Amino acid sequence: MDNRTLPYLLLLPATLFLCVFFLYPFALVAWQAFTNEAGFTLEHFRTMADHWKFPIAFWNTMLLALAVVPVQVVLSITMAMMVTRMQRGRDIMLYIWTIPLGISDLAAGIIWLAIFEQTGFLNSMLYGLGVIEQPTNFLSYQNTWVIFIAIALAEIWRATAIMLVILVAGLGLIPKEYDEAAEVFGASRWQRLWKVTLPLLRPSLQTALILRVILAFEVFAVVAALGGTSLPVLMGETYNYQFELQDGHVAAALALVILAISIAFTLFFLRVLRVPKGAQI
Repeated sequence: MDNRTLPYLLLLPATLFLCVFFLYPFALVAWQAFTNEAGFTLEHFRTMADHWKFPIAFWNTMLLALAVVPVQVVLSITMAMMVTRMQRGRDIMLYIWTIPLGISDLAAGIIWLAIFEQTGFLNSMLYGLGVIEQPTNFLSYQNTWVIFIAIALAEIWRATAIMLVILVAGLGLIPKEYDEAAEVFGASRWQRLWKVTLPLLRPSLQTALILRVILAFEVFAVVAALGGTSLPVLMGETYNYQFELQDGHVAAALALVILAISIAFTLFFLRVLRVPKGAQI
């Protein structure tokens, strides 16, 4: 076999997979979003934008990502540093922290629903402590800020491990000599973190942020479990148009909006966290 064709043959299965399961469905969604019986149209995007729920769902999605992702970045970096520095029990601790990865979005939402619902753990604890006189419906439509906090907490608990695994792998690639050399020259722990570790961790942090932000814009099951329709999000509206309103054209338009937002933030992180040439380990 010619050595020049071998790389292309090895890439062929992945290329076919990408074409069949991504490019072809994407083309179908784009066709559905931009066409109707008369041909090309932007009517479905106008219908989407004119609906009263669209701006609410858009800003709820953005605010959730803004509230969740920065907290997860700080937590994942802290946890990754702790795991990396542990001499004993490292694997056990990492396993415990990554348990939420094995839990589906809906199951995570139901778990946190058992905490916040009227007969749940939070009400029982507050009643037992004498803080409240009777159980409170924290997740009612009148307390959308509580629903928002509950969803944010559920997402932080469920998905921080995604970033943690990536950052632990990234820290494992950084030679310890860099940190030791900085310590010898009198750098404090904070200076070593800010000037040595984080710059060398940039490729892993870039990957973790891109993956987590994309997933944050696709949040749905946790919101459905905890908030129902009280806190609209973009993915929830996509589901409603597709299955409740039976309008696949507008659902496709919403899916393209989510994709566009994800691509925009991906390009942003690729730009901001790009690794300078010659800076790789």
